[in-house]
Amino acid sequence: MNNDIVSVSLFSGAGGLDVASVLAGIPVSVSTDIDSDCVQTLKLNHDYFGDTEVIEGDLHQVESSVFKDIVNKTGAKKFIVIGGAPCQPFSKAGYWVGHETRRGINDPRATLVDEYLRVVTDLQPDGFVFENVESLLHPTNKVIVDKFIEIIEESGYKYTIVRANALEYGVPQKRHRLFILGTKGEFRRKEPIKTHCEPEKAWMLGLKPYATAGEAIAGFEGDEYFEEYEVTKGGTYHDDLCEVPPGKNYKALTAWAGYENPKFVAEKRYWSFLLKLSPDLPSWTITAQPGPWIGPFHWDNRRLRAPEAAALQTFPKGYRFHGTRRSIQKQIGNAVPCLMGKAMIEFVKESLE
Repeated sequence: MNNDIVSVSLFSGAGGLDVASVLAGIPVSVSTDIDSDCVQTLKLNHDYFGDTEVIEGDLHQVESSVFKDIVNKTGAKKFIVIGGAPCQPFSKAGYWVGHETRRGINDPRATLVDEYLRVVTDLQPDGFVFENVESLLHPTNKVIVDKFIEIIEESGYKYTIVRANALEYGVPQKRHRLFILGTKGEFRRKEPIKTHCEPEKAWMLGLKPYATAGEAIAGFEGDEYFEEYEVTKGGTYHDDLCEVPPGKNYKALTAWAGYENPKFVAEKRYWSFLLKLSPDLPSWTITAQPGPWIGPFHWDNRRLRAPEAAALQTFPKGYRFHGTRRSIQKQIGNAVPCLMGKAMIEFVKESLE
């Protein structure tokens, strides 16, 4: 690996941001995750990570120098750090309390956000991409974002905060995420380039209409992709699922929707109960641990197959996952959609050129 710029991936999971980095033209020098199935998934995908060193372990116990040594071996002129650190529970020690923000850096109670910042402040990469849930901007979590910004500014980074909807970057899925993007260079524009928008505005804005679930998962309907997991027939709510129109949920079977002989009461169930995809619309968020009758379901009245869920996260066709069906669902649901991540990484990369 001998490139002008490489990435260091923390909390890599199944590789959503890692694939995004490769798609953005930045090879991944090193990836790390604590989950052994995720590590094996990364190792299975040689086309993307054939030259990547994959480390299995708790980031608390991986010294920053390990990453620096790997980057140095690549001969790259520049590098970035990417990662979506789990944020619960938030630390009340370490970085987040008081003015001596460095004191808690080796505190075993420090959160994984602390560890992300530890690597960034130790290695001083040319840029970084930090991904998290949108609720990190909620007032109750303000101290975390404020401290994060304080620390990276002290380290010489310019930054921008992006509240992103995956739909706007070509992902056929409604998924809101927060990104904090940092650079030692200069951002050339205000935000990452959006490629898609509402169909009715596409012609006016010169963008593509939102990608649809039907487009994304076409080709996976054959018997060769069949999974026992997908079968709903014979289950408690199978007949009800069959009556829900594509693009609707259980509320279609309530008096609220004018359904004759209502089966359910509106607002008494979680909104994704019996939620069914429409082939003509984007998907709802793919979750890591859906309940037995929690959607989105396929419009053919079955659960989504693993390659369909992966396609809705814009993993490349043929991307391989290691583990049980439950583990694979968790890996896919926890991932950053690849095309969304690509737009964020390209934005940072542009600032370094």
